[in-house]
Amino acid sequence: MSLTVKCVIAHMLYSAYKRCMMIVNILSALAEPTRLAAVRILWDGGEHCVCELMDKLGATQSRMSRHMGVLKTAGLVTDRRDAQWVRYRRNPNMPPDETAVIDAVMVAASRHEREAA
Repeated sequence: MSLTVKCVIAHMLYSAYKRCMMIVNILSALAEPTRLAAVRILWDGGEHCVCELMDKLGATQSRMSRHMGVLKTAGLVTDRRDAQWVRYRRNPNMPPDETAVIDAVMVAASRHEREAA
């Protein structure tokens, strides 16, 4: 096998590895029920105050901030400070393939919720 072919194969494997790690990072961020619920709220495309998320999810401010920090680090959400509160929304700059993974998780979570009811 030529060096060029080996380089092409190595690049393809590395690209596949990066895609897998992206999926793992997203799924890890969404694996916790409070974070999944927060993303479900934020996935409507609107901006939501952390106080609203706290109220809807029954979480304390410190707990909600910790969870939102995980989602922000994973690149799923962005934030904006508004006086004393922080407002969150889905990351508008998220690549389409990452958005597709989250969309699939949202569909599966909704389906699971309906089946459990």
